[in-house]
Amino acid sequence: MQKKIHIKKGDTVVVISGESKGQKGRILEVVRTRERAIVEGVNMVSKHTKPNAESPQGGIIKKEAPVHISNLMLIDPVSGDPTRIGRKLNDKNKLVRYSKKSGEEIK
Repeated sequence: MQKKIHIKKGDTVVVISGESKGQKGRILEVVRTRERAIVEGVNMVSKHTKPNAESPQGGIIKKEAPVHISNLMLIDPVSGDPTRIGRKLNDKNKLVRYSKKSGEEIK
């Protein structure tokens, strides 16, 4: 059984620990099986590539590496500060995420 993940693709997050601590970015992809997420501009690594159709020159390419989701915290849409996430039923009986800091629903 997979754990519930508090972040989704497109969310803006901040890294709270590790080498990239303090960096902010948008989530490009969530890898549920490994409990990791790829964040735009965070945890950049150098990848050596041979010449191919996509990069005819080859060489060293900088790309984002996955970050464990426990090291990410969602940014509150109201205040812009890092916040924890809760889940509750809204008035339409639909489970939604909300910010613990401001109480606002997260779209």
